[in-house]
Amino acid sequence: MKRLRRRSKKQLFFWGLVLVTCLVVTTVRPVAAQDYSNRFLTSPPTPLLQGERRQIDNYNLFSQGKINEESGHLADTIKTWQEAVQNYQKVGDRINQALALHYLSLAYQDVGQWQQAEVAINQSLDLLQPQANPAILARVLNTKGSLQLAMGQPQAALATWKQAENLYAQADDQMGVLGSKINQAQAWQSLGMVQRSRQLLESVQPQLNTQPDSIMKATGLLSLGRVWEAIGDLSAAQTILQESLAVAQRLNSAPNISAALLSLGNINRNLAEMPGALAYYKQAAAIATTPLSQVQPQLNQLKLLIHLEKFTDAQELVPQIQANLSQLSPSREAIYAQVNYAERLIELVETADLHPQEINYQTIAQQLAKTRQVAKKLNDKRAESITVGILGKLYDKTKQWSQAQRLTEQALFLSEGINAADLSYQWDWQLAQIMTKMGDKQSAIAANKQAFDTVQSLRGDLVAMNADVRFSFQEKIEPIYRHFVSLLLDSPSPEHLQQARTVIESLQLAELENFFRTACLETQPEQLDTVIERSEARAAVIYPIILPNRLAVILSLPGQPLQSYHTNLSSPEIEATISRLRQSMSPALSNKERLKLSQTVYDWLIRPIDNQLTSNQIKTLVFVLDGVLRNIPMTALHDGNQYLIEKYSVALTPGLQLLEPRSLRQVSLSSLTAGLTEARQGFVALPAVEQEIKQISNDLPSKILLNGAFTRATIENDLKYRSFNILHLATHGQFSSQPEDTFILTWNERLNANTLSELLKTREQSNSEPIELLVLSACQTATGDKRAALGLAGLAVRSGARSTIATLWSVNDQSTADTMIEFYHHLRQGDGNRAEALRQAQLSLLKQKAYQHPYYWAPFILVGNWL
Repeated sequence: MKRLRRRSKKQLFFWGLVLVTCLVVTTVRPVAAQDYSNRFLTSPPTPLLQGERRQIDNYNLFSQGKINEESGHLADTIKTWQEAVQNYQKVGDRINQALALHYLSLAYQDVGQWQQAEVAINQSLDLLQPQANPAILARVLNTKGSLQLAMGQPQAALATWKQAENLYAQADDQMGVLGSKINQAQAWQSLGMVQRSRQLLESVQPQLNTQPDSIMKATGLLSLGRVWEAIGDLSAAQTILQESLAVAQRLNSAPNISAALLSLGNINRNLAEMPGALAYYKQAAAIATTPLSQVQPQLNQLKLLIHLEKFTDAQELVPQIQANLSQLSPSREAIYAQVNYAERLIELVETADLHPQEINYQTIAQQLAKTRQVAKKLNDKRAESITVGILGKLYDKTKQWSQAQRLTEQALFLSEGINAADLSYQWDWQLAQIMTKMGDKQSAIAANKQAFDTVQSLRGDLVAMNADVRFSFQEKIEPIYRHFVSLLLDSPSPEHLQQARTVIESLQLAELENFFRTACLETQPEQLDTVIERSEARAAVIYPIILPNRLAVILSLPGQPLQSYHTNLSSPEIEATISRLRQSMSPALSNKERLKLSQTVYDWLIRPIDNQLTSNQIKTLVFVLDGVLRNIPMTALHDGNQYLIEKYSVALTPGLQLLEPRSLRQVSLSSLTAGLTEARQGFVALPAVEQEIKQISNDLPSKILLNGAFTRATIENDLKYRSFNILHLATHGQFSSQPEDTFILTWNERLNANTLSELLKTREQSNSEPIELLVLSACQTATGDKRAALGLAGLAVRSGARSTIATLWSVNDQSTADTMIEFYHHLRQGDGNRAEALRQAQLSLLKQKAYQHPYYWAPFILVGNWL
C-alpha cells in the first residue's frame, strides 16, 4: 500500500473543543448532531464599526463575510475577509482592519489553517495595541485564546483569557468577563487542574444568574452548561442548561429554546436516561425555526432510536429528516447533516429487518456522492474528507475493499492537507481494518501504527474532545489499540512484541486519562525494565490483553527477550468467566465453583509459564491487567494445590507509571493516619478502625485524624504542611468507572477522585517529601461496574504516591484491621519490600481458620512500586 504522507512532529488539531469564543452574540448555533463540528458555538459578534460608514462597500463586505460564515461557505468567507482587510488597509481604518483580521482568523481556524489563523490574529492585535478600545481588544484576545487552546497551548490560552477578562472589566462588560472566565475554566481543565476549573465555574454560575434576562444570558448559561459537560459533571451541566432553557422560554426565543433542549437531550443520553433524551430531541425539533435546527435534533433522535432498536419509530422519522435535508442550502453544516444521515441509514440497513425498500447501500452511496460534489464546490476540504471517508466505510460494508481502500486513502489525503489529525486517525484506522480484510497484514500494521501514533499525539486532549467521542471511548478509541496489538502478535517478532507492549501500556494510560478527563502524569516515568533489573527481588511482568478472539499474554522476564502466548477464547467468554469468578468470591457461594473458575484463569495466565517462573527464581509477579481482569484478585488464582499468593508476592501497575521507585529499607517511615469509626452519611460504623489506627501509630510515628477531626480541611492542611511519607485512610470509599462516583468518605463529605488527586498534587508542589505509600482501607470497587477498577488504578496513578494499597471489595471490619496491622509490622520488621509485606499479612489471615476464604484476604491489592 502506498503511503500518502508523513506528518509534522507537532500536530495542529481541533478536537471539537467546547470553546466560548465570545459570549456577546445575537444568535446561538446549536450543537451539531455529528462528531466532526469544529465549534459548538456560535456566530461571531457583530463588528463595532467606528465613525461614519464612509466606505459602504467595506460595510457590505463585513455583512457578506458574516453571511458566508453563518451559511458555512468557508472558502468564500476567507476570500471576503481577505478583501475586507485589504480595503480597510487602503483607507487607513485600523480598527475595522483589525476586526476583519479577527474574523479572518476565525475562518482560518474553521478550515484548519492554523498558521494563517495565528498570523491573522497577531496582525489584528498589532493594529489594535496599545491604545485600543478595551472591549474590542478583549474580543480579539478571546479569539486568540481559542486558537492557542486548539493548538495545544493551554497555559498561553489561560494567560490570554485572563487578559481579556481584565479588559472586559475595564469596559464594564460583565457578560464579557463571565465569558472569559468560562474559557479559563476550559484551559484549567486542559492543564489537568480540574478542581480549579470547577471552582471557577461555580463562581461564574451565580453571577450569570443575577444578570437580567437577555439573549446574552441564555447564551452564557448554555455555554456554561456545555463546559460543565466537557468537564464531565453531567449533573451540573443539566442544572445550568435547565436555567438557560428557562431564560430562553421567558424571552420566547425559539432558537435558544431549541438549542437548550438539544443540549439537554445530549446530557440525558450520556446519563443513559433515554426516554428523557428522546423527549428533549422531539421538543427541540418541534420548536426549531429552520430546517437545519430541526434536522440536528432529529438526527440525534434517529441515532438513539436505532441504538434502542426501535426500528419502526426510526423509519417513521426518516421522511421528516429527508424533507428537512432537501431544504438546506449548500453549507458545511448541511454536508455534516447529510453525512450523519448517511451513517444512520447504514446502521438501519445493517440492523433493521424492516427498513424501507428505497433505503439500501446503493441509494446511500448516491447521496454521499452528491454530498461530496457540494463539498468540492464549496472548496471545503474538511467536509469533503468526511464525506469521502464515510463513502469508503460504506464500500467496506459491501466488501468492495479495493474501492473502500481507494476512497479511504483519498479521505486521508484531504484530511492531512489541512492538518486535521482528528480525522486522519479515523481514516488510518479504517484503512487498517480494510487492509486486514484484504489479507495485506504489512499494510494493515503500517496504517494501524499511523492511527495509533496520531491518537497518542492527541491523547492529552482526549479530555477536551467532542463529548460523543469521550463517552464512547470503548467504541471509538480502544479498538485502535487492541487491533494493533492483535496484528503485531500475529507475527510475534522481538520488535513486534516490544511494540505490542508499548501499545498495551499506552492503552492503560489512555483509559485513565479518559476516566479523569485530564492528563494523569506530568513527570517522567521510570522504565519498568530498569526497575526490574535494579531490583534484588526478581520480578516477572505479565501483560494479559483481551482481544476479540483470544486472551493474549506478553511475558517479561529479567534479562530475557519478551515472549507471548495465548488462549483462543472470544472476549464475551473471557468476560463471563471473570464475572463469575468475581461473584464466587462471596463466602455464601460454592467453594467448588470458585476453585474451578480460579484454576481456569490460572491456566490462562500462569500455567503456560510455571516452569519458567521457577527456573528463573521469580519472587514477585507484576501484572499489567486489562479490562475486567482488573476486578479480580490475582492472588486468589489457584493451581489445584495452592493459591498464587502462597508462591509469589503480587503487585499491579499500569505499566511505565513507576515514579522514581525505591525500597523503603533505608527510609524513615512516618504516617498521616485518618479514619472513621462512627456511622456517617448513610454508611455503617467501622469500630475496628480505631484499633487499626492505634496499632499503626505504635509501629510508626503518626499524626491521627479520627472521626470529627477527619475533614477535607484538616487533610488539606496536613498534606501541605506536615512531613510524612505514608498516608493511611481507613474509611468507606468506592471506585467506579466514573470519577464522580469514585470517592472516599470523610467526616463531613465525600472526596471524589479528582478532588483527592488535586489535594495530593498540591502536596507535590508544596512539600519535597513524596508520599511513598497511600493506603485506602475499607474501600471497594463498585458492584456490577465492569470498569470500576479504573477508578482505583486512576487514583493510584494520579495521587503521585509511589504505591497504593486498596481493596477490591468492602471486607470484614476486623479482618481488615488485622491485615493492616500485620502489613505495617512486616514492613517495619522485614526488608521494607511492600509487596512481600502485604503477602505476609495476607498469609497470616489465610492461616487463620476464620479467615481462610479469599473473601477476607484476597481483595487487598498493591498498585505501583512493589519494592
